[in-house]
Amino acid sequence: MMKGRWRWLVFLSAGLVMDAHAQAQYPTKPIRLIVPFPPGGGSDALSRILGPKLSEGLGQQLVIENRPGAGANIGAEVAAKSPADGYTLLMGNVAHTINATLYAKLGYDLIKDFAPVCLLASTPNIVVVHPSVPARSVKELIALARARPGALDVASSGAGSSAHLAGELFKSMAGIKMNHVPYKGGGPAVIALLSGEVSVGFATTPSVIQHVKNGRLRALAVTTAKRSPSTPDLPTVSEAGLKGYEAGTWYGLLVPSATPKEVVSRLNAESMKALATADVKQRLDNAGFEPIGTTPEQFGAYIRSETEKWGKVVRAAGVRVE
Repeated sequence: MMKGRWRWLVFLSAGLVMDAHAQAQYPTKPIRLIVPFPPGGGSDALSRILGPKLSEGLGQQLVIENRPGAGANIGAEVAAKSPADGYTLLMGNVAHTINATLYAKLGYDLIKDFAPVCLLASTPNIVVVHPSVPARSVKELIALARARPGALDVASSGAGSSAHLAGELFKSMAGIKMNHVPYKGGGPAVIALLSGEVSVGFATTPSVIQHVKNGRLRALAVTTAKRSPSTPDLPTVSEAGLKGYEAGTWYGLLVPSATPKEVVSRLNAESMKALATADVKQRLDNAGFEPIGTTPEQFGAYIRSETEKWGKVVRAAGVRVE
């Protein structure tokens, strides 16, 4: 009996040593970064800017996997159900805190099923219009929508996305009617705007900044409380005529909740290092991102506060997805 017990203890000890060794050696193989949106949007752009630096710091390839659908929920569910070993990451964003209230049923719990790694960056949305729209300011857009109720179509990256709720908040505060047209991600929504299929968008800065610069879209204002360093000449919506208006988008790394703390710490450290490098800072600025960088604990507190904030907005707007 004693021999059996000792044998069991030896096996247990060996297993713990091997597990600790594996964690100390992490990572030993390529890492998957799930982006729950199609190529072309802010989440995808940020992943491709940071990806090479994270690969360099971790000593392993970071493979970006776009898993769009269901307002970013498909990719999140895949990540939540993946092994908690540090080899599957999720590029989370504000949409996931919105979805916690927006969807009646989800295949994951944002708070319980994920461990926060780092709040990476934020970006304002930009109110853009197709050049054919006869509005060159927020006030003119509001006047046009009032004169032609329901005539303007507003693109978003999906029902309940930050772009959607930014538009709903705008319509509510301005007292106007515009039609919401959801697409399967920021990329497809921007394509619709460029083609003139829709007239207005509340798009993330990275997804439209180049199109604004080359004149294919007209920017009217940024949605944040303060002007963005990447577009300093653009007024805020509040400055431009809708006082008190504020909305924006953020992005951060998440891993399955049972991921070892040592692995989370390593991922956080490499994320902070990547954000601090000069070339990454330059690329983020050019794309319209504002780098942040936090501890896992700070990011966790932020996720909880954002979930509460957007829960109130979703309930007030009466939006619900079954």
